[in-house]
Amino acid sequence: MPALPHPAAAVAHRYTRLITAAAASSPASLRALLPIHARAVVLGVSGNLAFATSLLAAASPASLAYARRVFDAAPERDAYMWNTLLRAHAHSQSHAADALALYKRMRAAGVAPDHYTYPIVLPACAAVRAPRLGRAAHGDAVRFALAGDGFVRSSLIAMYFQEGDVADAERVFWESHGSSRTVVSWTAMVAGYVQNCFFGEAVALFGRMIAEGVRPNEITLISFLPCLQGQDWLDAGEMVHGFVIKCGFDANIPLVNALIAMYGKCGSIAMAEALFEGMTVRSLVSWNTMVAMYEQRGCAVEAIKFFRRMLTEKVGFDCVTLVSVLSACARSGALDTGRWVHEFARNHGLDSDARVGNVLVDMYAKCGEIAKAREVFDCLHVRSVVPWSAMIGAYANHGESAEALKLFSLMKSEGVMPNSITFTAVLVACGHSGLVDEGLKHFNSILTDYQMSPTLEHYACMVDMLGRAGRLAEAYAIIRGMLMRPDKCVWGAFLGGCRLHGNLELAEFVAKDLFRSGSSDVTFYVLMSNMYFEAGMLEDAERMRLAIEEMELKKTAGRSAVNQ
Repeated sequence: MPALPHPAAAVAHRYTRLITAAAASSPASLRALLPIHARAVVLGVSGNLAFATSLLAAASPASLAYARRVFDAAPERDAYMWNTLLRAHAHSQSHAADALALYKRMRAAGVAPDHYTYPIVLPACAAVRAPRLGRAAHGDAVRFALAGDGFVRSSLIAMYFQEGDVADAERVFWESHGSSRTVVSWTAMVAGYVQNCFFGEAVALFGRMIAEGVRPNEITLISFLPCLQGQDWLDAGEMVHGFVIKCGFDANIPLVNALIAMYGKCGSIAMAEALFEGMTVRSLVSWNTMVAMYEQRGCAVEAIKFFRRMLTEKVGFDCVTLVSVLSACARSGALDTGRWVHEFARNHGLDSDARVGNVLVDMYAKCGEIAKAREVFDCLHVRSVVPWSAMIGAYANHGESAEALKLFSLMKSEGVMPNSITFTAVLVACGHSGLVDEGLKHFNSILTDYQMSPTLEHYACMVDMLGRAGRLAEAYAIIRGMLMRPDKCVWGAFLGGCRLHGNLELAEFVAKDLFRSGSSDVTFYVLMSNMYFEAGMLEDAERMRLAIEEMELKKTAGRSAVNQ
């Protein structure tokens, strides 16, 4: 485009500055932009590249449709303009696919992408689950010699991890050398490992990062801390905490929140509380982290008390808060509190949130209010596998097997894919009603129809079901055919079936094998002692009792968790 005469260039510069000033309202409204744009058209400077680019940048947050018209009207478009429009679409969840269509247009127009293009395009590929286009974009980045850029490389790593393709993410990372392996790339790797539950790999990589002299930033630490779970990782967590203090990151609220969550998961509730109370500024996430920590550690009463403190201190709350509190009510059987929280959610318009609705179904079901659970379930606008499984499980656990199986059929007819929790509930329902053949059919369908591997819970349900029906040979065959090591629940269910049907010989055969393998589970000894006693074999019963005493085995006493 030929250069504008000096007066026109000055006018274009002036209107560009007006657009920039209007955009400072963050974001600029169309009401502010339209008069400036109209005047620029009248003065014949709307086609100026600098003006069009500024208008596009300002218009994109306000209206994508308007931004597209500005873009299409521009007489020439450089990579910066394409990137601006790409970014606006990619940052909108509902328009991520449009961003990819724009990228195809950009390539067809012969505009060369730059190192800003791919950190926009690659996350959009992951967001819309377009792995083939993501790989094609990777190839383009290589062709334009942009794949070695630190931010492009990090975007590639994040995209492959989001697709679950850990091997390709690792390949991209390890292909980099020297200065191109920036802290951003290391952080992307750590975050990707944690997101895909490769916790051991995340810990090893974080250690190597430190060993190579790469200093983690706040985002690295926030990404890394979730992989430290359990008492065994407390020392490592304390070392990271010390590093945070040494680097002066302890004023970073999201990082302190991550430390609180880490201490909670490692069982150090007192340290989590001390960190929270020591915060000079707390976000809602800080409060929610504490409520979730109490709930996840089984301190349901403390979680509820903490929620009441939030209300007293007028902190505010959101759906995440209510989900944790209702989960605590479900865990402790606090039905009255659960009803109050439900009413509270309804009064604040949050009961329509899918997450709150799901946990309400679970809470009422676990508290024995099956009719209320079904009422909430029927009112859900969107029903994922979570509420379906909770409702089926509720019917199964309360002996209403016919309703559970009926609901499972309805779930499948509505096209909702069952998960392992759903099948556990279905198998429990079949077991409670003695529908062994139907249970076998559902058990076999886990692998044949849904290409899922049966879990230990599924095997325990089937062994229990067959054992109750006296089909002990079939139960034993299922155990021997397991692809994983049977746990105490599976063997306990089998020995329980042997006791129920008085098959002492088979129980002895299995128990001797268990004892020889070094099993010290008290349940097996108690079961065998009871079977010997019932068979009149008092010496053998006493031998089992003595073994329990000599090995100092203790059976955990049963207790109610309701309203503690």
